[in-house]
Formats: sequence, structure tokens, C-alpha cells
Amino acid sequence: MSNTENLDGSAAPLLEHLKELRNRIMISIGAFVVTFIIAFLIVGHIWAFLSAPICDVLAERGQECQLQTLGPQDSFFVAMKISMWGGFVLAFPIITFQLWRFVAPGLYRNEKAAFLPFLIASPVMFFLGGALAYLLVIPQAFRFFLSFQDTLSTAMQTGSALGSLPKGLVFQGSIDRFYSLTMQFLMAFGLCFQMPVLLTLMGKAGMIGSKGLKATRKYAIVGILILSSMIAPPDVTSMGVLFAVIYPLYEVSIWIIVYFEKQAEKQAKLDGTWEEPDAE
Repeated sequence: MSNTENLDGSAAPLLEHLKELRNRIMISIGAFVVTFIIAFLIVGHIWAFLSAPICDVLAERGQECQLQTLGPQDSFFVAMKISMWGGFVLAFPIITFQLWRFVAPGLYRNEKAAFLPFLIASPVMFFLGGALAYLLVIPQAFRFFLSFQDTLSTAMQTGSALGSLPKGLVFQGSIDRFYSLTMQFLMAFGLCFQMPVLLTLMGKAGMIGSKGLKATRKYAIVGILILSSMIAPPDVTSMGVLFAVIYPLYEVSIWIIVYFEKQAEKQAKLDGTWEEPDAE
């Protein structure tokens, strides 16, 4: 009988945690549904914001900003995608707060103090990366891609005597492909800006150290160059901009980890638990 009572007693806290988790998930889903509806109601304004870079570039070229639908369902599905992303962005603070409220009771005070700054820094860095892509990289990418329109138009006009070639090209982009390309840039830069958050968190947890990051600096440079060539437009300017932004973030991560290491060393010396590292 006592064993049964012990089992019932151990199951009760688990059921309470599952109930709380269910409530947190339901609140998060409810928040997303509400913000999804809000984003859907203002989807026209969001679309105007997303399409502003390419419209500005086309205006510079003296072209009208018109994107085409290749299928009758394209506009609807693009509106749904925009609403989903917009709803997630609007609901993200609520979702993060619910996650924090669920996890925080199980953390010690020092663990809360260590984890909370990273929870705040992650969306901030993602926003900064997306802002860089929106304001600088995306317009530059469109200028680069559309520059080939002029090259091909000139070639076609020169070679028009060889056959019935069109005398010029006019950009008529698909809204679905434009949206996919724009979101690809925003996501790529937003995720790249998570690097200092991830490295600093790993350094705080003792998984990596500043000496190791300094020793692998040359490999990091090569890796960042490769990453820049993969996600940036295929021109030197855009790749250079991305590298010039990401690599300083790597160096900043090193100095932040150095600061944490000094703080940990200072605390260990006060506690009398500090051990001098072995000389290399």
C-alpha cells in the first residue's frame, strides 16, 4: 500500500507540470491565432513594406513596379505565408514569455540571471540581421540581378538582325518567387546574427573558451567567407558587406567570453576554489 502511495505522490507533480505545459502551449497557440488574424487584416501594408526595396530599384530604372501571379492561387497563398510570418513575429514576445514562465521555476537564481539575457538578445540580434538585409543587401541584390536585364537587352538589340529576337527585356516578376527570395535573405541574415548569441551561450556554459576561438580564427574566416558566398548575392560588394558584418560579431563573441571567464575566475578566487591552469 505504501508503494502505491509513493507512486501516486511522484505522479502528481508530473501531472501538474504537464497541465502547466498544456496551458502555456494553449496560450501561445491562442496568441498566434489572434496575431495571425491581425496580420491577415493588414497583409496589404505588410506586402507594401516587403516589396518596397524592389519597387525602389525598379523606380530607379524607370520601370513600373508590377509583380505577376502565375496561378489563380498565388495571391492567396502568399497572403497566407505573410500572415503566418507576421503572426509569429507579433506573437513571439508572448510565446517567449510563456516559455520563460514554464522553465524559470526549475532554474536556480544564477541560472536565471545567465539565461534571461540570451533569451532577450536572440530576437534583438535576429531583428538587426533582418534590418541589415532589408535596408542594404536586398536592394543591392535586386540591382545586381536586374543589371543582367540591360546586358541581355543590349545583346538582343545588337543581334536582332539574326532573327526575330525581342528588342529588350522587361522585368515581370512572380510575387511568389519574389516573396521566397526576400524571406530567404531575411532569414539568412537573421540566423547569421545569432552567431554571437550562440557562441557566448556556449562559452558561458563552458563548452568553448576564448583561447579555442582565437586559435581557430583563421578557420572561422574561411568559414564565414564560404557562408557569405552561399547566402549573399553573387557579387563582390554584397559578399564583402556580409563578411564585414559577421566577422566582427565573431570577434565580439570572443571578448564577451573573455569577460565571462574573468568574472568566473574572480568569483572562484573569492570562493577559494580557483585552480591555476596548467602551463602549456
